[in-house]
Amino acid sequence: MSAVLNNLIHEQDVDTQHRALRFLTAGSVDDGKSTLIGRLLFDSRAILADQLDTLEKRAAGAPIDLSLLTDGLEAEREQGITIDVAYRYFATKTRKFIIADAPGHEQYTRNMVTAAAGSDAAVVLVDITKLKLDEAEITLLPQTRRHSLLAHLLRVPSIVFAINKIDALEHPAEGYAKVSTALRKFAQEAGIEVKAIVPVSALRGDNVTQPLDASWYQGPSLLQVLESLPTVQEKVEGRLAIPVQYVATNGDGTGHQPRTLWGRIAHGQVKAGDEIQVLPSGQKAIVAEVRKAGETVAHSVAGESAGLLLDRQLDVSRGDWIVTPGSAEPKQAFEATLAWLDTEPAQVGRKYWVRHGNRWVQARITAIEHKLDIHTLAEAQAHELAVNEIGHVKIETQQPLPVEPYTENRVGGALIVVDPTSNRTSGALLVR
Repeated sequence: MSAVLNNLIHEQDVDTQHRALRFLTAGSVDDGKSTLIGRLLFDSRAILADQLDTLEKRAAGAPIDLSLLTDGLEAEREQGITIDVAYRYFATKTRKFIIADAPGHEQYTRNMVTAAAGSDAAVVLVDITKLKLDEAEITLLPQTRRHSLLAHLLRVPSIVFAINKIDALEHPAEGYAKVSTALRKFAQEAGIEVKAIVPVSALRGDNVTQPLDASWYQGPSLLQVLESLPTVQEKVEGRLAIPVQYVATNGDGTGHQPRTLWGRIAHGQVKAGDEIQVLPSGQKAIVAEVRKAGETVAHSVAGESAGLLLDRQLDVSRGDWIVTPGSAEPKQAFEATLAWLDTEPAQVGRKYWVRHGNRWVQARITAIEHKLDIHTLAEAQAHELAVNEIGHVKIETQQPLPVEPYTENRVGGALIVVDPTSNRTSGALLVR
């Protein structure tokens, strides 16, 4: 086993093999994302017999098109592109996987952001046949850079580059070395920690599930890398933070009716006897009972859905937050990174709806400090943000929100921006 693979396995958490890895494939158009997923499903025997029969009939004697396993919409099949995010599941002897196949077209970048927000890893495909390998310094495709930056900004913990269609090169060793150098340079400039760079041929299956039989590459296969990656671990220690999703009334409708406050714990843990504070009201109470799946439990931790019964009645509703007293200070003005996904530009002063946890409030952009040039990674002046642009903005909300830096909490530090006129999801805010 190679030293690279040994190092990867050494870095993994002890629970890695017991937790499903959620990963997405990203990159530019026609880089082979859907085909790669199809290859993983095919080689791991995760395809149902009737699916395989359908693909073989459609191929009519030619090699089957593995990309059709994820491109399920009729429009995708007709155009040969991926439009919506497709989720697929497969397992090996040591690991379970949940895959998100994200579109490569710029107009569907919002779908890629949706998939990245809950992923443990991102496999960014690079089609080596689209790059000019005779150049002294190879220029990466804009979507390769954009998707990598978005995955990094969205705190996807593990980013892997897969250099695809390596079988199409006459001199694969030289091409792989040049593209690897370009990727590492870009990653270093962007502050992206790269877990691995692997050469693959999704169409032929080279180095996807089985190691590549080549003298110029002695590293792990893509599947070996994926089997070694850690999953996102919610922070169990420290302060409590629960966005209230649902308030259930217990009883038959008469007399005193205790209420259970349900939500998925974003941070910390909770047990009976803990003092909590409800935001934005600021009221405090003691947890009388913790419930999970309808049963009383001793405690509940981050990542789990829990129901809290309090020692007294408080005015709590969907959208409120339950926190450790004094641990969060609601704000009406804050700075954030804004990934803009709408064809209508983001404009200073215009009102939008934003969702934080389970609460909707009106907000407006008070200033655009700068935008990021994805080609040079330099900060540029901007008065508005066009579709797929990333900028540093100042936000003001109609009501105070208990926001926290996205680097500390992916739930408390993220907001969705919605256009009030079209109801389109227009952007993603990541609190700085």
